[in-house]
Amino acid sequence: MGGQSGVPRTQRRPRDRVRGGREARLLGIDLARGAALLAMMATHILPTLAQDPGTGTVSATWVGTVLSGRAAALFAVLAGVSLTLGRVPAERNRRGLALRAAVVAAVGLTLGLARVDVAVILVVYAVLFWCSLGVLGLRRQTLGLLAVAWILLAPVAAYLLRPLLLAATSPLRLGHNPSWPDLADPVRLLADLTVTGYYPALEWFGYLLVGLWIGRADLARTGTQVWLVLGGGGAAVLAKACAWAFLGPLGGLNALLATPQARVWPLRAMLEANLTGVDQTGTWWWLTSAAPHSGTPLDLLHTAGTSAAAIGAFLLLARIGPLARTGLLAPLAGAGG
Repeated sequence: MGGQSGVPRTQRRPRDRVRGGREARLLGIDLARGAALLAMMATHILPTLAQDPGTGTVSATWVGTVLSGRAAALFAVLAGVSLTLGRVPAERNRRGLALRAAVVAAVGLTLGLARVDVAVILVVYAVLFWCSLGVLGLRRQTLGLLAVAWILLAPVAAYLLRPLLLAATSPLRLGHNPSWPDLADPVRLLADLTVTGYYPALEWFGYLLVGLWIGRADLARTGTQVWLVLGGGGAAVLAKACAWAFLGPLGGLNALLATPQARVWPLRAMLEANLTGVDQTGTWWWLTSAAPHSGTPLDLLHTAGTSAAAIGAFLLLARIGPLARTGLLAPLAGAGG
């Protein structure tokens, strides 16, 4: 019968399942965010490239091969997911999101005063949050289509804009982390944050869109978590396969190695580990790689795919009750939370 509450048992069970699944969902997101933080620390502390002292050959390290590009992308995708969570999602608290972004920007500009060899992403995060205000009200299907279009087209726009911005009388690039004094030159600051900097928001906004699309799904369902792993992994493999075909059989790598950039940089190794610092100009073949931090369509597709797969995997991991009860996951979840 209905019991003391007067609500039929068949109506109470789904609510109970959602409540239990939501706890696992939040734990899985915290685990993924904690893993992203640790991986980002590793890419900044440990070398992504190494030189053989005997031959002088430069090659990618395991950190460059496994974590570079993927760690920061996962954190950015999770930023989009986080906007859909909580008792009051960002869609219903846009003013709060705008103010939170302002605080994040202030912290980032302050950290930028410390001249350290670490790329501070916080100011770009603030820009991404402000940009998200215009898309929070979109339906999930529309967000998915916009994310796909953004991943495909934004890198092309950046490829066309970057040479124009760098060819200015005073190149519109900071060359360091943005800080408070850079506000005196807002045009250069905006160009660096959106196109010419370490984390160009024009391309990285695609990650936030993917995160919003993922966050609008029923992440408490096992089926959703499995599809994130399979779909994300499939997209990641497809992107790398296309990049291999473009650079290998179709001759893209030879075209890139013939550019002036290849005489300055260990390009073959950087295509595996980190393409930061290399001006991708002079040939459209730059857009065919999936190199970490290249910002190409295939790079964005690959890292968005690995991010989705990682989120799904950590959500599934959080469902393992005996493992969660051991407390082994608590440090990672605590860092992510």
